Amino acid sequence: MDRLIIGLGNPGSKYHHTRHNIGWDVFEELSFANELKWQDKFKGQFTLYTFNNEKIYFLKPQTYMNLSGESVLPLMNFFKISIDNILVVHDELDLPFGTIAFKKGGGLAGHNGLKSIAGVLGSQEFRRVRLGIGRPIHGDVSNWVLSGYTGEDKDFFRPFLKGSADALEEYIKNGFDKSATIYSKKKIV
Repeated sequence: MDRLIIGLGNPGSKYHHTRHNIGWDVFEELSFANELKWQDKFKGQFTLYTFNNEKIYFLKPQTYMNLSGESVLPLMNFFKISIDNILVVHDELDLPFGTIAFKKGGGLAGHNGLKSIAGVLGSQEFRRVRLGIGRPIHGDVSNWVLSGYTGEDKDFFRPFLKGSADALEEYIKNGFDKSATIYSKKKIV
């Protein structure tokens, strides 16, 4: 049974290593990242990784965050991947920086990438990996998510990405339920 892991982010170098792009950044830290051969298709970049004869597709939508679903649905349809076999990796304002949580379904917390995916799927009942970026102490949320890391967050950015990549590898090896038990609002850094 094929699976799809979707990392949310925005295309363009100015968004690289911003809080909103953490879903993409985690893919760079996977232990097998150098083996992945990315292709442009489905309004995104996708690649295939095989584990124990199972196909795991990775997708980075190139539509900008607000239209992520326009990339997700064509890939799912083409490879016949069901909603139960997708996992969306995204930034989460409502978790402190450095915290990770697996979640199935539920609210979208105002996240436009999740809203877009839910809109095209006709359901919010998909699995997610929420990567905590925290909320700004002052200032506006859109500037916060589109900015880079500063202070302590900058120091712990790489270890957080590595820990999050380890969580994705746990999911690949042992499935959602076991990963969700291990990473239930777990502080990585």
